[in-house]
Amino acid sequence: MAKSKKPRGAKTHYSAPALEKGFDIIELLADSPDGLSPSEIAQRLGRSLSEIFRILVVMERRDWLHKNPSTDRYSVSYRVLEYGFRATPAQALGVVAAPVMYDLATATYQSCHMAVIAGDAIIIVQQQDSLGVSGFSVRLGRSPDIITSCSSHVLLAFSDATVRDKLLKSARSISPREMKNLQSRLILVKERGYEIKPSSKHVGVNDISYPVFGFDGRIRAALTIPFLTVIDGSQHVDMEEARKMLAAAALKISQGLGWSDPNRA
Repeated sequence: MAKSKKPRGAKTHYSAPALEKGFDIIELLADSPDGLSPSEIAQRLGRSLSEIFRILVVMERRDWLHKNPSTDRYSVSYRVLEYGFRATPAQALGVVAAPVMYDLATATYQSCHMAVIAGDAIIIVQQQDSLGVSGFSVRLGRSPDIITSCSSHVLLAFSDATVRDKLLKSARSISPREMKNLQSRLILVKERGYEIKPSSKHVGVNDISYPVFGFDGRIRAALTIPFLTVIDGSQHVDMEEARKMLAAAALKISQGLGWSDPNRA
C-alpha cells in the first residue's frame, strides 16, 4: 500500500526539550525584573528543580542569565539584548539613529526613543536620555500599548494594511466605537505626517512621533519625544520647536537608511 503523501506546506515538528526550557526561562524572567530563584522558576514553569537547575547553570555560564550573588536570584542579562539587536535589522537602524538621537536630545534637552514593529508587537529598540537634570525615558525592550501609544499610531498609520491588521488583531480588545475612533486617528496621522498627543499614561507629558523610512519607502521605525514640560523657567525649547527638530531628525535617519522623499523634485 502506497504511503500517503504529506500535504504540501505542512510543518514537521521537532523536539528540542533543553532548548525549549531555555526559551521558557528567558520569557518568564523577561516579566520578572527583580529576578526569580531556581525554585520559583521551576514552580512557575511546572517543572522539577533538577531539570531546570542544569539549564540555569549553562545559561549563566554562557552569560545569558545573571545570578545575584546575594540572593541567588536569576535575571536576564544584557547579552540577550545585545545579540537580539545585532541579529536583527535594528542593528543598521541603531548605527544610523544613535548619533542623530544624541544630537536631538542635546538640542532639545528632552529624551527620545525609537520603536519598531517586531512580528505582531511593537518594541522599543533605542533610547536616548535627556541631558538635563531631569527627564522622561522608557525602557529598552518594552512594548507600548498598540492602541493608545504615540509610536504605535505612527507605525500603524504608515504600515500597509496587512501589517496593520496583524498588529490590531494582537492588541487588547476594544469596542467597535474605540476602533472607529482609532481608524479616524490613523487617517489624520498619515495626512499630517506625524502624531502629537498627551501621554495616555503620564500627566505633564506630551508625546510627539515621526515616521522613519527605509530605502524601499516602507516605514522602519517611529522616532518619539515624550515632551516633558517644566515649570521653573528652565525649558530650553518649546513643544513646537521640539516637534520641528524631531521632524528633521527623523528625516536625517531616513536619508541615512537610503530613503529619498518621492514628493521632492
